[in-house]
Amino acid sequence: MLKEQRKAESKIGLSDSGTVRTKQSIYDRRKYRVKDVGGAKQISTSYLKALDLENAIEFGLPEVDDRYHIWRVPLKGKDGHKVGEVVIDAYTSLIKQKKTTKKKVLEARLLGRIAKKKKKEVPAPKISNLRNTIGWGDSEELLSQTPAESIDLVFTSPPYYNARPEYSDYIQYDEYLLKMRKIIHQCNRVLNEGRFFVINISPVLIRRASRNESSKRIAVPFDFHRIFIEEGFEFIDDIIWVKPEGAGWATGRGRRFAADRNPLQYKAVPVTEYVLVYRKKTDKLIDWHIRKHPEQGLVAASRIEDGYEVTNLWNIHPAHSKKHPAIFPVELAAKVIQYYSFKNDVVLDPFAGIGTVGQAAIQLDRRFVLFEINEIYIKEIKKNIESWLHQKIEDVNWINCEPVIPVKQYIKF
Repeated sequence: MLKEQRKAESKIGLSDSGTVRTKQSIYDRRKYRVKDVGGAKQISTSYLKALDLENAIEFGLPEVDDRYHIWRVPLKGKDGHKVGEVVIDAYTSLIKQKKTTKKKVLEARLLGRIAKKKKKEVPAPKISNLRNTIGWGDSEELLSQTPAESIDLVFTSPPYYNARPEYSDYIQYDEYLLKMRKIIHQCNRVLNEGRFFVINISPVLIRRASRNESSKRIAVPFDFHRIFIEEGFEFIDDIIWVKPEGAGWATGRGRRFAADRNPLQYKAVPVTEYVLVYRKKTDKLIDWHIRKHPEQGLVAASRIEDGYEVTNLWNIHPAHSKKHPAIFPVELAAKVIQYYSFKNDVVLDPFAGIGTVGQAAIQLDRRFVLFEINEIYIKEIKKNIESWLHQKIEDVNWINCEPVIPVKQYIKF
């Protein structure tokens, strides 16, 4: 009896209206984000629209499998035969790409053919046709509108979790990590095959609310590492950005020990940040990008000159700006862009701030895509962009904001 009850709970069927046929829902108990048939179908519909197959496929009855915390949405052809399924993570609402039926398989089955594995010629890497782009709005939404495999490098520094008052946008740390996961998930989709996602990140200090409490330090980079691996990236390098001695005293760490010198009070003053390097999973070697690149002249022009960083310790002075409380220096962005992209590549920063990545990209003959949610920072980018592009800004693609009018258009002869 217990075995049958457990079996019934592990795979719960729902009516088309989304009503749970049990007295007590496991969805609220387990805090699933996808709680009903309607939600599962809505996510699956978006997936089919991205494949241009929404008019050719119908849904069977979605079921949730709480052993693996996933929704399975059967996909059927117009003749009623099953052709595949969409698998959705019940906790995050993200599609599990490895378990979901691929477009080629769906098309083959819809046409009544069995997909056969063929040995294909190795294609050349893709050249993106994106223009320099400035987008104002939520990165997750803007990324969902960005073409797949149109970005050659992602370099960013995500917003801090409650590190400073101006960054206190997330009530719970888990909520913050889920938002970052969704953006990393979208970045994987828009990133070209085998290309790199480089992130500047560090632990954050949650200051104590009163003298009776202790401050807390959260190891954010290690939580992000897990997300990157789960979202289809391979870990490549851990670069340490080393700042000059004394740069970390602003955090307040180490002052108590410096005054009293008591054991147990010791806390190291942070003068480093991580620059973590990940690569989108692929079966192709890095040499494929170099040997098969359609424009070998760009490969030759992108070669790194002497004086490059030999070790994973990069000594770089931090940058400061009255316009933004936590910018990284142009030098750091320039090194990353030089080492992990070719000239004319497209570099994305989904948390653009005042546009440091865009500035470095233009200096190194790359294109940029900058997304930023803060209107104040967008205005700062607009104020400076003409100097980056040497007054050639007519070809910039503006999303959700008015374009900058070149100064020369104001000149009357």
